[in-house]
Amino acid sequence: MENIEVQLAVEVGNTEIKIRDLLRLNEGSVIELDRLAGDPLDILVNGTMIAKGEIVMVGERFGVRFTEIVDPEKRVESL
Repeated sequence: MENIEVQLAVEVGNTEIKIRDLLRLNEGSVIELDRLAGDPLDILVNGTMIAKGEIVMVGERFGVRFTEIVDPEKRVESL
């Protein structure tokens, strides 16, 4: 099982917008999200939150530092 690949995603935030507003987006558009700058980010594996984290720089690339791990029992319950 250790060789099975999973999708890991880091979620910055969410919002809901109307389709008409979506169609008006162009370069330079800004959408306000539901989180404050500096809030922890959700780390998801196959859509299930497993941890919280923060953005870090790894050389020239972005990375994420895990700051809180979800209780393994809660992770299993959400699957």
